Amino acid sequence: MTQKQKIALAPWVFTIGFFLLWEIGCRVFNVSSFVLPTPLSIGKAMWEYRTQLTFHSFHTLWMTFAGFAIAVVFGLGMGLLLGSSRIVHAGTYPLLVGFNAIPKVAVVPILVIWFGVGWMPAVLTAFLISFFPIVVNVATGLATIEPETEDVLKALGASKYDIMTKVGLPRSMPYFFGSLKVAITLAYVGSVIAEYNASKYGIGNLMARASADFNVPLLFASLLALAVLGVAMYAVTAWIEKRMTGWAQRSGFAAN
Repeated sequence: MTQKQKIALAPWVFTIGFFLLWEIGCRVFNVSSFVLPTPLSIGKAMWEYRTQLTFHSFHTLWMTFAGFAIAVVFGLGMGLLLGSSRIVHAGTYPLLVGFNAIPKVAVVPILVIWFGVGWMPAVLTAFLISFFPIVVNVATGLATIEPETEDVLKALGASKYDIMTKVGLPRSMPYFFGSLKVAITLAYVGSVIAEYNASKYGIGNLMARASADFNVPLLFASLLALAVLGVAMYAVTAWIEKRMTGWAQRSGFAAN
């Protein structure tokens, strides 16, 4: 078996091994399904509630994707602005850090007051929680251009705009895609928090109802559905990253 085949099989082997150990551990130690359901009982719950899980999963997926897309647009723009101007960076960075330090679950009630119960709080919470990593990483990528490179380009007649677009932006792309892989998982956290507190639909709402009914297998089934959605979005982002910034992955240990 080649190294490439081993790498392709590794996620499946580790995932199956994880659930197998989980199943064996619950059975050996006789863990109550009310405390920790086995993977088999979770699988039965997923099949039993497959219609609800599918409907609410697609709702959460769209809410998350919408918030994430807005975060990408605004995060990239703000990151370019912060990375291209030291004055703007010094002036706005404390505000961004302070706002990011606010727990987003505390912002949800305000969004409900402004926009009511529905899809808007979920989209905005996903945006707010995934916005900051994109801004920071894009600004960092632009800020790490070597002064010597800038001096050479200026001596050759390049303007600041040329340096930013032809050197700074390509250089920041690995940082940008690295931030996207972090932001997409955070976006799911944001949308689920909002759905749990201020929505009639979505995995968050389904979890709230399952928790109220003490339906622990459905609760874990909802978590597993979220995990699958997150892995799928992460895989898509990683594939786009590999297609666009493959030139930056020189190490044999580079993430795929």
